[in-house]
Amino acid sequence: MITIKSSREFAKMQIAGAAVAAIHEAVRDAIKPGVSLLELEAISARILKERGCTSSFLGYLGTYPATLCVSPNDVIVHGIPAKTKLREGDILSVDAGAIYEGFHGDAAFTVGVGKVSVEAQNLMDVTLEALWAGLREVKKGAHVEDISAAVQGVGDAQGYGVVEEYVGHGIGRQMHEEPQVPNFGTRGQGMKLRTGMSLCIEPMFNLGGRQTKVDADGWTVRTEDGSLSAHFEHTVAITPDGPLVFTAGEEAVPVELEENAVRG
Repeated sequence: MITIKSSREFAKMQIAGAAVAAIHEAVRDAIKPGVSLLELEAISARILKERGCTSSFLGYLGTYPATLCVSPNDVIVHGIPAKTKLREGDILSVDAGAIYEGFHGDAAFTVGVGKVSVEAQNLMDVTLEALWAGLREVKKGAHVEDISAAVQGVGDAQGYGVVEEYVGHGIGRQMHEEPQVPNFGTRGQGMKLRTGMSLCIEPMFNLGGRQTKVDADGWTVRTEDGSLSAHFEHTVAITPDGPLVFTAGEEAVPVELEENAVRG
Protein backbone atom coordinates (compact mmCIF):
# COMPACT_ATOMS: atom_id res chain seq x y z
CA MET A 1 0.00 0.00 0.00
CA ILE A 2 1.21 3.52 -0.83
CA THR A 3 1.41 5.74 2.24
CA ILE A 4 1.18 9.55 2.18
CA LYS A 5 2.94 11.28 5.05
CA SER A 6 2.05 14.50 6.83
CA SER A 7 4.58 17.23 7.62
CA ARG A 8 4.68 15.96 11.21
CA GLU A 9 5.48 12.45 10.02
CA PHE A 10 8.16 13.73 7.66
CA ALA A 11 9.72 15.56 10.62
CA LYS A 12 10.12 12.22 12.40
CA MET A 13 11.60 10.65 9.27
CA GLN A 14 14.07 13.52 9.09
CA ILE A 15 15.27 12.75 12.63
CA ALA A 16 15.66 9.08 11.72
CA GLY A 17 17.51 10.10 8.57
CA ALA A 18 19.88 12.34 10.52
CA ALA A 19 20.70 9.38 12.79
CA VAL A 20 21.55 7.30 9.72
CA ALA A 21 23.75 10.11 8.40
CA ALA A 22 25.56 10.27 11.76
CA ILE A 23 26.17 6.51 11.63
CA HIS A 24 27.55 6.84 8.11
CA GLU A 25 29.92 9.62 9.11
CA ALA A 26 31.27 7.79 12.17
CA VAL A 27 31.59 4.44 10.41
CA ARG A 28 33.26 6.01 7.37
CA ASP A 29 35.82 7.69 9.66
CA ALA A 30 36.57 4.33 11.33
CA ILE A 31 37.09 2.31 8.16
CA LYS A 32 40.75 1.43 7.65
CA PRO A 33 42.86 -1.71 7.27
CA GLY A 34 42.76 -3.89 10.39
CA VAL A 35 39.36 -2.72 11.64
CA SER A 36 36.81 -5.51 12.09
CA LEU A 37 33.25 -5.43 10.83
CA LEU A 38 32.06 -5.98 14.40
CA GLU A 39 33.80 -2.76 15.46
CA LEU A 40 31.74 -0.89 12.86
CA GLU A 41 28.59 -2.56 14.17
CA ALA A 42 29.39 -1.31 17.69
CA ILE A 43 29.64 2.26 16.40
CA SER A 44 26.21 1.99 14.78
CA ALA A 45 24.58 0.56 17.91
CA ARG A 46 26.07 3.33 20.06
CA ILE A 47 24.87 6.14 17.82
CA LEU A 48 21.36 4.74 17.57
CA LYS A 49 21.15 4.71 21.36
CA GLU A 50 22.56 8.23 21.66
CA ARG A 51 20.03 9.52 19.14
CA GLY A 52 17.01 7.92 20.82
CA CYS A 53 16.44 5.64 17.83
CA THR A 54 16.15 1.93 17.29
CA SER A 55 17.47 -0.12 14.40
CA SER A 56 15.47 -0.81 11.25
CA PHE A 57 17.58 -3.92 10.69
CA LEU A 58 18.10 -5.67 14.03
CA GLY A 59 15.60 -8.52 14.20
CA TYR A 60 14.26 -7.83 10.69
CA LEU A 61 12.09 -10.78 9.59
CA GLY A 62 12.87 -12.24 12.99
CA THR A 63 16.42 -13.28 12.10
CA TYR A 64 18.74 -10.43 11.04
CA PRO A 65 21.28 -10.16 13.89
CA ALA A 66 22.74 -6.65 13.60
CA THR A 67 22.06 -2.92 13.18
CA LEU A 68 24.27 -2.65 10.09
CA CYS A 69 24.66 -4.49 6.84
CA VAL A 70 28.36 -4.52 5.94
CA SER A 71 29.13 -5.96 2.53
CA PRO A 72 32.77 -6.26 1.40
CA ASN A 73 34.03 -6.69 -2.15
CA ASP A 74 31.80 -9.21 -3.98
CA VAL A 75 28.98 -8.92 -1.40
CA ILE A 76 26.20 -6.80 -2.89
CA VAL A 77 23.92 -6.35 0.13
CA HIS A 78 22.94 -7.82 3.52
CA GLY A 79 26.40 -8.79 4.71
CA ILE A 80 26.36 -9.66 8.43
CA PRO A 81 28.98 -8.02 10.71
CA ALA A 82 31.64 -10.52 11.83
CA LYS A 83 35.16 -10.62 13.27
CA THR A 84 36.52 -10.30 9.73
CA LYS A 85 39.07 -7.47 9.49
CA LEU A 86 39.27 -5.07 6.59
CA ARG A 87 42.30 -5.20 4.31
CA GLU A 88 44.04 -2.61 2.16
CA GLY A 89 42.35 -2.53 -1.24
CA ASP A 90 38.96 -3.84 -0.09
CA ILE A 91 35.79 -1.95 -0.84
CA LEU A 92 32.98 -2.00 1.71
CA SER A 93 29.27 -1.20 1.40
CA VAL A 94 27.63 0.00 4.62
CA ASP A 95 23.83 0.06 4.94
CA ALA A 96 22.19 1.57 8.04
CA GLY A 97 18.58 2.09 9.10
CA ALA A 98 17.05 3.96 12.05
CA ILE A 99 13.55 4.27 13.51
CA TYR A 100 12.40 7.39 15.37
CA GLU A 101 8.94 7.32 16.94
CA GLY A 102 7.82 4.69 14.45
CA PHE A 103 9.30 6.20 11.27
CA HIS A 104 12.29 4.93 9.31
CA GLY A 105 15.36 6.30 7.58
CA ASP A 106 17.57 4.09 5.40
CA ALA A 107 20.76 4.78 3.45
CA ALA A 108 23.94 3.12 2.21
CA PHE A 109 27.38 4.01 0.87
CA THR A 110 30.42 2.18 -0.49
CA VAL A 111 33.99 3.22 0.29
CA GLY A 112 37.49 2.00 -0.40
CA VAL A 113 39.74 0.69 2.37
CA GLY A 114 43.06 2.45 1.93
CA LYS A 115 44.25 2.54 -1.67
CA VAL A 116 41.97 0.71 -4.11
CA SER A 117 42.23 -0.16 -7.78
CA VAL A 118 41.20 2.26 -10.49
CA GLU A 119 38.44 -0.17 -11.50
CA ALA A 120 37.06 -0.31 -7.96
CA GLN A 121 37.12 3.47 -7.55
CA ASN A 122 35.35 3.98 -10.86
CA LEU A 123 32.67 1.46 -9.89
CA MET A 124 32.00 3.37 -6.66
CA ASP A 125 32.02 6.76 -8.38
CA VAL A 126 29.62 5.66 -11.09
CA THR A 127 27.23 3.98 -8.64
CA LEU A 128 27.11 7.20 -6.60
CA GLU A 129 26.49 9.15 -9.81
CA ALA A 130 23.58 6.81 -10.56
CA LEU A 131 22.09 7.45 -7.11
CA TRP A 132 21.91 11.17 -7.75
CA ALA A 133 20.68 10.64 -11.30
CA GLY A 134 17.78 8.69 -9.80
CA LEU A 135 17.18 11.21 -7.02
CA ARG A 136 16.87 14.04 -9.55
CA GLU A 137 13.90 12.21 -11.08
CA VAL A 138 11.97 12.16 -7.78
CA LYS A 139 9.29 14.81 -8.08
CA LYS A 140 5.53 15.19 -8.10
CA GLY A 141 4.04 13.86 -11.35
CA ALA A 142 7.08 11.81 -12.39
CA HIS A 143 6.77 8.07 -12.96
CA VAL A 144 8.56 5.48 -10.85
CA GLU A 145 10.39 4.12 -13.86
CA ASP A 146 11.75 7.57 -14.70
CA ILE A 147 13.96 6.94 -11.66
CA SER A 148 14.70 3.39 -12.80
CA ALA A 149 15.67 4.44 -16.31
CA ALA A 150 17.98 7.17 -15.03
CA VAL A 151 19.82 4.73 -12.76
CA GLN A 152 20.06 2.05 -15.44
CA GLY A 153 21.35 4.50 -18.02
CA VAL A 154 24.35 5.39 -15.88
CA GLY A 155 25.24 1.75 -15.22
CA ASP A 156 24.68 0.60 -18.78
CA ALA A 157 26.91 3.37 -20.14
CA GLN A 158 29.83 1.84 -18.21
CA GLY A 159 28.96 -1.76 -19.03
CA TYR A 160 28.32 -2.65 -15.38
CA GLY A 161 25.98 -5.37 -14.19
CA VAL A 162 22.85 -3.60 -12.93
CA VAL A 163 21.37 -5.75 -10.15
CA GLU A 164 17.70 -6.55 -10.76
CA GLU A 165 16.71 -8.85 -7.88
CA TYR A 166 17.10 -6.15 -5.19
CA VAL A 167 15.44 -2.78 -5.61
CA GLY A 168 14.60 0.57 -4.05
CA HIS A 169 11.33 1.00 -2.21
CA GLY A 170 8.86 3.19 -0.43
CA ILE A 171 9.59 3.93 3.22
CA GLY A 172 7.74 5.36 6.22
CA ARG A 173 6.20 3.44 9.11
CA GLN A 174 7.74 0.35 7.49
CA MET A 175 11.26 0.13 6.14
CA HIS A 176 9.97 -1.50 2.97
CA GLU A 177 6.72 -0.09 1.58
CA GLU A 178 5.23 0.23 -1.87
CA PRO A 179 6.14 1.16 -4.51
CA GLN A 180 9.13 -0.88 -5.49
CA VAL A 181 11.71 1.21 -7.35
CA PRO A 182 13.78 -1.03 -9.66
CA ASN A 183 17.18 0.06 -10.93
CA PHE A 184 16.09 -0.73 -14.50
CA GLY A 185 13.04 0.38 -16.43
CA THR A 186 11.41 2.53 -19.10
CA ARG A 187 10.62 6.22 -18.81
CA GLY A 188 6.94 7.03 -18.52
CA GLN A 189 6.10 3.67 -16.95
CA GLY A 190 5.02 2.87 -13.42
CA MET A 191 2.85 4.80 -11.00
CA LYS A 192 2.97 8.60 -10.78
CA LEU A 193 4.64 10.10 -7.74
CA ARG A 194 2.67 12.33 -5.34
CA THR A 195 3.48 14.87 -2.68
CA GLY A 196 3.71 13.08 0.66
CA MET A 197 5.47 10.01 -0.72
CA SER A 198 8.93 8.95 0.44
CA LEU A 199 11.28 6.57 -1.33
CA CYS A 200 14.65 4.88 -1.01
CA ILE A 201 16.67 5.03 -4.22
CA GLU A 202 19.48 2.46 -4.15
CA PRO A 203 21.51 1.48 -7.20
CA MET A 204 23.63 -1.67 -6.95
CA PHE A 205 26.19 -2.10 -9.74
CA ASN A 206 28.56 -5.02 -10.29
CA LEU A 207 31.92 -4.81 -12.02
CA GLY A 208 30.97 -8.03 -13.83
CA GLY A 209 27.59 -9.58 -14.59
CA ARG A 210 24.32 -8.68 -12.85
CA GLN A 211 23.62 -12.21 -11.57
CA THR A 212 23.49 -12.81 -7.81
CA LYS A 213 23.63 -15.67 -5.31
CA VAL A 214 22.77 -15.98 -1.61
CA ASP A 215 25.04 -17.56 1.02
CA ALA A 216 23.93 -20.38 3.30
CA ASP A 217 23.20 -17.83 6.06
CA GLY A 218 20.13 -16.77 4.06
CA TRP A 219 21.16 -13.09 4.06
CA THR A 220 24.50 -12.43 2.39
CA VAL A 221 24.00 -11.64 -1.31
CA ARG A 222 27.03 -11.92 -3.59
CA THR A 223 27.83 -11.45 -7.24
CA GLU A 224 27.57 -14.81 -8.93
CA ASP A 225 30.87 -14.31 -10.78
CA GLY A 226 32.80 -13.00 -7.77
CA SER A 227 33.20 -9.50 -9.18
CA LEU A 228 33.16 -6.36 -7.02
CA SER A 229 29.85 -4.66 -6.22
CA ALA A 230 28.94 -1.13 -5.05
CA HIS A 231 25.74 0.10 -3.38
CA PHE A 232 24.54 3.62 -2.58
CA GLU A 233 21.18 4.67 -1.12
CA HIS A 234 19.34 7.70 0.23
CA THR A 235 15.87 8.31 1.66
CA VAL A 236 14.08 11.10 -0.24
CA ALA A 237 10.70 12.70 0.48
CA ILE A 238 8.40 14.61 -1.87
CA THR A 239 7.39 17.52 0.36
CA PRO A 240 5.20 20.54 -0.48
CA ASP A 241 8.50 22.45 -0.83
CA GLY A 242 9.97 19.91 -3.23
CA PRO A 243 12.07 16.74 -2.88
CA LEU A 244 14.31 16.57 0.19
CA VAL A 245 16.97 14.00 1.04
CA PHE A 246 16.64 13.01 4.69
CA THR A 247 19.80 10.88 5.02
CA ALA A 248 22.48 13.25 3.68
CA GLY A 249 23.19 15.06 6.98
CA GLU A 250 21.72 16.68 10.06
CA GLU A 251 19.35 18.75 7.93
CA ALA A 252 17.22 17.68 4.99
CA VAL A 253 18.97 18.53 1.72
CA PRO A 254 17.18 19.67 -1.46
CA VAL A 255 18.02 17.28 -4.29
CA GLU A 256 19.43 20.05 -6.47
CA LEU A 257 22.16 20.72 -3.87
CA GLU A 258 23.89 17.39 -4.34
CA GLU A 259 27.40 18.82 -4.65
CA ASN A 260 30.44 17.26 -3.00
CA ALA A 261 29.46 18.10 0.59
CA VAL A 262 26.36 15.89 0.51
CA ARG A 263 27.02 13.28 -2.14
CA GLY A 264 28.12 10.46 0.17
